[in-house]
Amino acid sequence: MTKAELVEEVARAAELNKRDAEVIVETVFDSIIGALHKGEKVELRGFGSFRTRERGPRRGRNPKTGEPVDVPAKRVPYFKPGKELKEYFTESPAAAEAPAPATSSAEAQPATGGGSASSPSGDEAAAAGSQTHSPREGSEGGGSSEGSAI
Repeated sequence: MTKAELVEEVARAAELNKRDAEVIVETVFDSIIGALHKGEKVELRGFGSFRTRERGPRRGRNPKTGEPVDVPAKRVPYFKPGKELKEYFTESPAAAEAPAPATSSAEAQPATGGGSASSPSGDEAAAAGSQTHSPREGSEGGGSSEGSAI
C-alpha cells in the first residue's frame, strides 16, 4: 500500500475529501517522526511500537572496491509489531491450512522427532518446512524493518 492509497482509504472510511485525509495522514506521520527524533517511543496498542536504536560504529567494506570503511555510530528507527498484529499473521496461515489433514500431520511429526524426511509425500515436507519458517520470518521481519524509514 502506498501513501496515496492510504490517504484514499482514510478519506473513504472517514467520509472526508482527499485533501483533509492527506492532512490527517501527514500529521500522524509527522507526529511519529517528531517523537522518534526526540528519542521518545510511540506505542499504538494493538498495532505496535516505533522506537529508535543506537548502532555503534563498525568496520564495513566498500562493495565496489572491497576496501575497509569506517561506518560511524547512528540512531535508526525500528518497528516492533504488537501482540494482536503478530497473532493476526501467525493464526491466518494456520486457519487457511487447517482443512488439509496432511498439514496437521506434518506439524505433529517434528514435535515427535520424526522430521519431514519420514513423511510420505514431498508436499507434506514442503508444508512442514513452510510452517517451521513462519515464526522465524515474523521475528526477522521485526528486525529487518529497523532500517526502514517511516
